[in-house]
Amino acid sequence: MRHLTAVDARRIAVAAQLLDDHRPAGIVETIYALTSVNIDPAATIAPSADHILWSRLWWPYQHADLVRAVEVDRDVFEWRGAYRIMSDLPLLRHEMAASPRYAQPREWLRVNESFRREVLARLRDEGPLRAAQIPDTAQVSWRSTGWTHSRNSTQMLEILVANGQVAVSSRDAKGRVFDLAERVYPAGLPDIPPADAARERAERRLGALGIARAKALVTAEEDVDPATVGEEAVVDGVDGTWRVDGAALERLDGFAPRTALLSPMDALVFDRERLLALFGYEYLLEMYKPAAQRRWGSFALPILHGDRFVGKLDAKTDRRAGVLRVHAVHEDTPFDTATAEAVDAEIAELARWLGVEVVGR
Repeated sequence: MRHLTAVDARRIAVAAQLLDDHRPAGIVETIYALTSVNIDPAATIAPSADHILWSRLWWPYQHADLVRAVEVDRDVFEWRGAYRIMSDLPLLRHEMAASPRYAQPREWLRVNESFRREVLARLRDEGPLRAAQIPDTAQVSWRSTGWTHSRNSTQMLEILVANGQVAVSSRDAKGRVFDLAERVYPAGLPDIPPADAARERAERRLGALGIARAKALVTAEEDVDPATVGEEAVVDGVDGTWRVDGAALERLDGFAPRTALLSPMDALVFDRERLLALFGYEYLLEMYKPAAQRRWGSFALPILHGDRFVGKLDAKTDRRAGVLRVHAVHEDTPFDTATAEAVDAEIAELARWLGVEVVGR
């Protein structure tokens, strides 16, 4: 049983997410370490994938670098709302083959078999295509209480991407472009047995998090005992036990602090329960709350300073005006001079990367 101080636990989590001052060398290395990078095109500041990558790589990262990795080099691919490195595709093949897992999409796919064949044939003959370019010839319409209701071409493509028959070939301001998976995914990737793939995925998840509750390391479909992944640990002042990555423990003495402005979609803040337990940091994305009920702003950025979260940045990119409008910097506790200067410097660097000027700070 490892006994960790609260400081050590926080530093393990920060360094595992590449948010200390040991910056990765490039996009592939970054995505490999994180296992995946969330895709959310909402650009209050910048699209989430760009923001997440920039917060690790800093200069000279630009969106064009990601486009090249996805569309030209094919080192990175998009699957289920995240970018992943292509060498990880064999770890996902068995999950793809089992998709869809739920009864409704399985039955919908069955009764729309001819529609499925038509979609694949059109992609084969005309691809790459957007969903809007594929005629809706579904025999039975997709039913949903959400935005996908009756959007049959989109829903068919979602299912076919999930099960590996179709792939996202590219993405631009208009959205995703689809093609046959065989024209996007490389041939000759290794075939990894399901048990080995599940084990590697669990270990990689822990490596990306550094420290996590056991339940966060495996999915219901993976036959892996999380108690065999990493080492058991307790953290001073925190209830319960954790799993900690051995490699992260070895790197602990080399922790080098820095300041970072994180995307609300960042993995370090995405698990709010873990965030509160390890960092004592309360955070909520408030964009869906009425303006009068917001405490920090609709799209406030968590501010990381060393191994602590110290506040939230309420800002918005106004590209038409060429400015980053800083509405407020919410200090969880009053900043000392060094912290204030570091946060201001990071805001300035964010604006410089965005190609705009800071207004309001």
